[in-house]
Amino acid sequence: MRWRAECPFGGKGRRPRDNRGQKQPHPAGPVTGTDPMIATAIKDVEYEQPEGTSPGAACSTRHAWARVPAEPAPAERAALLERIRRLLREKNAVMVSHYYVHPDLQDLAEETGGIVSDSLEMARFGRDHPAQTLVVSGVRFMGETAKILSPEKTVLMPDLDATCSLDLGCPVDAFSAFCDQHPDRTVVVYANTSAAVKARADWLVTSSCALEIVAALKDAGHKILWAPDRHLGGYIQRETGADMLFWNGACIVHDEFKAFELEALMREHPKAKVLVHPESPAEVVALADAVGSTSAILKAAREMDAAEFIVATDNGMLHKLRALNPGKVFHEAPTAGNSATCKSCAHCPWMAMNGLADVARVLESGANAIHVDPALIPRARQPIDRMLAFTAALKGGQPAGALVPRIGAA
Repeated sequence: MRWRAECPFGGKGRRPRDNRGQKQPHPAGPVTGTDPMIATAIKDVEYEQPEGTSPGAACSTRHAWARVPAEPAPAERAALLERIRRLLREKNAVMVSHYYVHPDLQDLAEETGGIVSDSLEMARFGRDHPAQTLVVSGVRFMGETAKILSPEKTVLMPDLDATCSLDLGCPVDAFSAFCDQHPDRTVVVYANTSAAVKARADWLVTSSCALEIVAALKDAGHKILWAPDRHLGGYIQRETGADMLFWNGACIVHDEFKAFELEALMREHPKAKVLVHPESPAEVVALADAVGSTSAILKAAREMDAAEFIVATDNGMLHKLRALNPGKVFHEAPTAGNSATCKSCAHCPWMAMNGLADVARVLESGANAIHVDPALIPRARQPIDRMLAFTAALKGGQPAGALVPRIGAA
């Protein structure tokens, strides 16, 4: 019997190919049919956008890698850490960090009363914490979600250009047109989307709660229009049997995991258990001993009777896995297709743009504040609030959807 995490799945980016001057097109857009493995793309959208000229514009992967902060020297690092600690106290601010950012940003968040978590807990924590300033270390949609839930708070990010391939691959105009073509379907979008796309949705999900929410909608008789990650959508469909129509996007980190490379590493480490994020291709998921979000992967590593693991998700996750399981060994799952020579390059370039110096800078200056159109916030908040109410009911031992009136309604 395969071990399954109680509440599966979380996030994003690959290193640039050797042909650095070229765009990297990826089929993104609506797909026909309900099986993503045999679906035919009917619209292509490039996620590799040219670098924008305005603050917060999309930043391509090659530009992102070029802007990854250099590691500070030990004395500089110590000074930055102390400076940030002082600024957090002075500014009534708290750090909210994702598992995929630099270990220093994870450790400092926890040390100073903030949080390191998946995007679901980041959203909940930012909403409920009394601090008036949130410093979100992650990618842009995470900062936008925090602002939507707490419009009265100041939300700062180390770099506003830190984005996500799933967000880039789901532009609101094309997505809205797709939704308009299928008015009979309940629109469920992944957290890795813009505020405008969220405002077009009925439900928001993270990988920590997507299975449960889609299963509840299926039981209530809903047909689903899903966006943007086709791999995660396919996993949910296989697990729930829901009638789902897919947008054809992908995470550029998880999409690079390949079954043949993983099988080779498994032969090298035959006793290792395989932990896979469901944004990965179906052939990779099929090899897993546990499938789940970042939080579910942490739970599996803690609870499974194994001393060795292969982990198929962003390698930023390994810091927390190793810190919480000092007696266990964790191997990065290899990627294929990143370049002629690169393996295990599974790290999001946009997550890597977050650094200590920029955290200190934005706290001192108030720069890089997240702004969401006030007219958009009430509609964008509805699907987020539904998700948080649904997960609160599950956490409290109530029936699925107990705290959500008219489940699935627009």
